[in-house]
Amino acid sequence: MSLKSKYLSILTSFSIVIALTFFAATINVISLPDDIKISGSSTQINLRNNSLKNNLIYKIDSNSSEKNSKFKKDTLNISIKLFGIIPVKKMTLSIVPEFKVIPGGQPIGVKINMDGILVVGFSDIDTQNGWKQSPALTSGINIGDRIIEINGVKVNRCSELSSIINNNKDSVLKIKVINSEKTRIVDVKPVETKNKNEYKIGLWVRDSTAGVGTLTFYDDKNNIFGALGHPISDVDTMLILPISSGKIYNAKIVSVEQGVRGRPGELRGTFSMEDEIGDIEKNTSTGIYGKINSRVSKNIYNYAIPIALQNEIKEGPAKILTSIDGNEVKEYSIYIEKLTQQSKPNSKSMIIRVTDSELLRKTGGIVQGMSGSPIIQDGKLAGAVTHVFVNKPDMGYGIYIEWMLKEAGINF
Repeated sequence: MSLKSKYLSILTSFSIVIALTFFAATINVISLPDDIKISGSSTQINLRNNSLKNNLIYKIDSNSSEKNSKFKKDTLNISIKLFGIIPVKKMTLSIVPEFKVIPGGQPIGVKINMDGILVVGFSDIDTQNGWKQSPALTSGINIGDRIIEINGVKVNRCSELSSIINNNKDSVLKIKVINSEKTRIVDVKPVETKNKNEYKIGLWVRDSTAGVGTLTFYDDKNNIFGALGHPISDVDTMLILPISSGKIYNAKIVSVEQGVRGRPGELRGTFSMEDEIGDIEKNTSTGIYGKINSRVSKNIYNYAIPIALQNEIKEGPAKILTSIDGNEVKEYSIYIEKLTQQSKPNSKSMIIRVTDSELLRKTGGIVQGMSGSPIIQDGKLAGAVTHVFVNKPDMGYGIYIEWMLKEAGINF
């Protein structure tokens, strides 16, 4: 290879490296949100977020903060410039008043009743003339459909469905179902089973569910709570369950199944219907929410602490509050490995790793039932645990607390 060719090859490689660096930095800048919120006073503003740091390609300029009297907050206009000269993105940094809630960590029992009856499977029917295929299936009902009316009568319980079918015997039923917000009416004719005077349409259905999770926060001024950090979904269809009503209860953890690679662990708990503490009003992609109506079990924090908005959270050490024995809440060490800049709610906002030796010894890391465990960093409520990595149980996801507060209807 000639000297000229060698220099050309080196120059080409160097140009590719520069181009890739520039491209990566450009993508990073473009993906930044137009508006960023930070809680506290204007003197607390800093650009510590990695995405906002000055570098060789982009420079950040900002003007002095100005008071927005309408919204009672300060704003700071930021301009990101290519090589410190060419403006490529403008952003607004808003300083909102500090907001406080009481962090949870307590185990809770959860019971919800669905809005309608969920179809989770089909079954053939044993008749006097042999087995017959499910009439519901052949009529066009699908797994994941939710039965909300039969012959114009609203239904919410499996017992109601069974009663209507048997009362109408071999008459054609007009069944109203909903799926993906679309409703339709399906005509289904029940079939008499091998047992005379018993009729079925060949469905496996579900109208309620119950389990154990963790309380994330409650606002004692408005009696609002949030928990889990992720939705309650049907185990068969994986659909978020729409609810007609629901309750949360004080619970106790009675045993722990340790998590291992390939098999998530689990907190096993008990709760009594007599120990109700709140009403569930919403089941959403970011958790369950409702009203506290009774005293919550004691916690490390029996007072409100500030929340941390996503641009105040940093990669590094943090704590989680959770209970793995009875209802005693303890603080355990974790490390926030990665933060994701988000402009809309998502239950996978950050990647966390359990570093606490006691928690690792007793549970293997994150286990089912810990969902909703508050994440505390620098004395502020930053988020909640939501998922475990199946093949790495010491790691999992967390959600930013601001998404949960917004879904709860709390303005801050």
